[in-house]
Amino acid sequence: MSRTDRLYALREELRRAGPTGRTAERLAEIFEVSTRTVKRDISTLQLGGFPVWARPGPGGGYVVDAAATLPPVNFTDAEVSGLAAAVAAHRGQPFDGYARAALVKALSVMDTRARERATALNDRVWIDHLDTPGDARTRRTVEQALHEQRVLVMRYRDGRGKQTTRRVDPVLLAGTRGQWYLVGHCRSREAIRWFRLDGISNAHLTTEAAADIPMTAVGTPPATAESVADL
Repeated sequence: MSRTDRLYALREELRRAGPTGRTAERLAEIFEVSTRTVKRDISTLQLGGFPVWARPGPGGGYVVDAAATLPPVNFTDAEVSGLAAAVAAHRGQPFDGYARAALVKALSVMDTRARERATALNDRVWIDHLDTPGDARTRRTVEQALHEQRVLVMRYRDGRGKQTTRRVDPVLLAGTRGQWYLVGHCRSREAIRWFRLDGISNAHLTTEAAADIPMTAVGTPPATAESVADL
């Protein structure tokens, strides 16, 4: 998630919290950043005129002026609960930070009664998280490389435990057989390779534009696979 997107999502999360507010620690947990980053972002919002203030003392946190409201959006409580279930099931997976931000936006602009119904329905949906999410910073770097189509340099550990440094032109993210893969053109091997996300121990983005590689270069997807655009 870019800083601009995070600032918007932070603003909407604070709106949704209402008079209860959110502590810096809770906001840091939600957006997977440090409390120092949260405080810096809050200062940026305040300088931009957003009416958020710090409530001191035990149980204190950041609170938005009650007058700072947005008009309702045409989402039903069941639709928002469906989004919440999908976001929860996707925790720790590619683009989950953006999904949470979108959910926050949807909740923040609902009228109070609809939001309360959605929250009540959400309490009746349980998700059992058996897998521990991978490194969030590495995941966000991979997402950014795919989103901005830039060359990614990463430290990768293969199935035999061998570690190598790769320069990759990202093509797609694939979720299959319980694992997520970055599929891209490996410049070391000069071929398309599938890299398990949990095998990427370190990654950073370059300023170099990635090669424009057609999806057909990856091969034919399994009969059970489909793009999220088709859902």
